[in-house]
Amino acid sequence: MSARSLRARIRSEMTEEIKEVARRRLAVDGANLSLRGVARDMDIVPSALYRYFPSRDDLLTALILDAYRALAAEAETADAKVPAADLRGRWLAVCSAVRDWALAHPAEYGLLYGSPVPGYFAPEDTVAPATAVVFRLVAIAQDGAGRLTPPPLPAPLPAPVRTDLRRLIEQKPPADMPEDVLDRVFVGWTQLFGLISFEIFGRLNGTIDARDEYFGHHMNVMADLVGLP
Repeated sequence: MSARSLRARIRSEMTEEIKEVARRRLAVDGANLSLRGVARDMDIVPSALYRYFPSRDDLLTALILDAYRALAAEAETADAKVPAADLRGRWLAVCSAVRDWALAHPAEYGLLYGSPVPGYFAPEDTVAPATAVVFRLVAIAQDGAGRLTPPPLPAPLPAPVRTDLRRLIEQKPPADMPEDVLDRVFVGWTQLFGLISFEIFGRLNGTIDARDEYFGHHMNVMADLVGLP
């Protein structure tokens, strides 16, 4: 192994170790995560971390990207395990995989979907990973084109909302998805993460004990809304 390769390997291993320690600190510090606390856990001086992460925000961005990618991978794997024609099965599998990941990684979920970190502004490269789950749900609905049987809604989409949805559809193929279908998927998406957030952050405590059944019921309701057979 050349000296350059060895340095690169050592740097990669050190970077991963820093991130792993930082993930454990998230459970304790949450939004107050600091390089000083990570350095203390690693028994090194804080200045040593700056060679890998120039600031706390750089470390937070790395953790956020890793978490989004891990969540997306779980959703993708769950989707792939269900026959492509079983649209409802795929929808439920993806939703369950997202919840399972969140319950197994509550601190990382909190970093993604909890209270904003004071003074931190996520860079542009976090946007695409952040949308991976919703666009997987969109893909499931798109695969059902011609087979969806959604129930009627009490009121039509407001024109400004329809305009927003059309803009999103044109920005990301396929551009032939009806605005009403995307709207229903977005309702399912917000319900998915809203319900998970209520569970993770204790909002269901003292009200709903049958969490698995409650979640499964609501994700089926959302599948009905989209019109998945």
